[in-house]
Amino acid sequence: MPEIRPFRALRFDPKVAGDLDAVICPPYDVIGPELHEQLLRRSPRNAVRIDLPEAQPRDEPEDCYRRAGKLLTEWRADGTLHKDRYPCIYVYEQSYAVPGTRRHRTQLGFFGRLKLETFGPGAGVLPHERTLSAPKEDRYRLMKATSVNTSPVVGLYADRRGASVRAMRAIAATPPDIDVTDDDGVRHRVWAVTANGPFADQVHDLLAAAGREPITIADGHHRYETAIRYRDERHANRTGEADPASDYVLMLFLETTRQKLTVLPTHRIVRDLGDAGVATFLSRAPELFDVEPVDGRARLEAAFASVDRSPGGEGRFGLWTRQGGAVLRARRDAFARFLPPGGAALRRLDVTLLQTALDRLSRIDREAIAAGRLAYTKSVREALDWVDGAHEGADMAFLLDPTPVAEIAAAATDGDVMPQKSTYFYPKALTGLIINPHEW
Repeated sequence: MPEIRPFRALRFDPKVAGDLDAVICPPYDVIGPELHEQLLRRSPRNAVRIDLPEAQPRDEPEDCYRRAGKLLTEWRADGTLHKDRYPCIYVYEQSYAVPGTRRHRTQLGFFGRLKLETFGPGAGVLPHERTLSAPKEDRYRLMKATSVNTSPVVGLYADRRGASVRAMRAIAATPPDIDVTDDDGVRHRVWAVTANGPFADQVHDLLAAAGREPITIADGHHRYETAIRYRDERHANRTGEADPASDYVLMLFLETTRQKLTVLPTHRIVRDLGDAGVATFLSRAPELFDVEPVDGRARLEAAFASVDRSPGGEGRFGLWTRQGGAVLRARRDAFARFLPPGGAALRRLDVTLLQTALDRLSRIDREAIAAGRLAYTKSVREALDWVDGAHEGADMAFLLDPTPVAEIAAAATDGDVMPQKSTYFYPKALTGLIINPHEW
């Protein structure tokens, strides 16, 4: 079963670093070039300078990572970052507007150290997604240069008894240690809680609940696999250190049964089909789908604008071409003989159905997808705009409903790996709130 521990985090000291809103940042993998520049200008102490270090002209491959490591050392020396005196778990609350709705939601989790385990039968940590070598190499070089986890892996656990959510709510009723609001209007609050303080019973409940069953990785597969590589390298070079901190990774633990988590769909844009390829797909779509024509893109946008309008997992897709649009509903009996091998959870996923349809009707298989035949976006409007403007060869857009959280956990439990871009948990955990140093 998972082993979870409190730890002594590095945190920004506002007396030295200034306004905490100016020094935190989103995780590296959602920061584009324009936002990167904005964050660099926002503060000389913004966490992006460590998590996504700026490349400079004439850099050698390792130079930007070395600068990140040097800067981290300087920040620790001058008090920009301080290390907590006692091991803590860090309760984390995010309050936000659900995209595409007027609904507001609050979710609770906690940061802790998770002992690393290699994936496989009987492991206490389950993946649900494939990883790519380039992002893992980038994260490895950064970890090697800094010896910290700047961003957490996000893990899901189920506590049907409700003790852990009750514990977090009790802690969250007290004044927070950190209270910031990000550029998307999401409010982030953090409480540092020692294991032997006033909330000792609540800490015990949290660690027991999250460690009772295997953890499913929701976000941060690249970071997790990088941490495994870093751990193994440290083991090979170890000089007798027992239970080193590098055997653990920073994780945000989210409970899935007593609170509603938000998963955003990632819409697909098909490139370079040409008019003939679009016509072929449209003519063959009834082989697998019930097709309901839609009168204009406004109606299609409205049907998929709200992530809460459909529970997801019902095999419903929006289709848009320059010839018009439709709502497609999968006929599962028609799909049955074409689905990939795997457990029932993987085979019933909307993303699996769509990948199967693209392969069957348009010959867009995994190799074609890896070669760039699909583009991805969280925005319904952007997906349709790409097609209308034939942007980068866009010919068809498929709008999806969210993947249900329970299906993610079920596929992972079966040992299956979901198609690329199957999930996008919202909101993201900020970088710079809690940093995990590989030291006790």
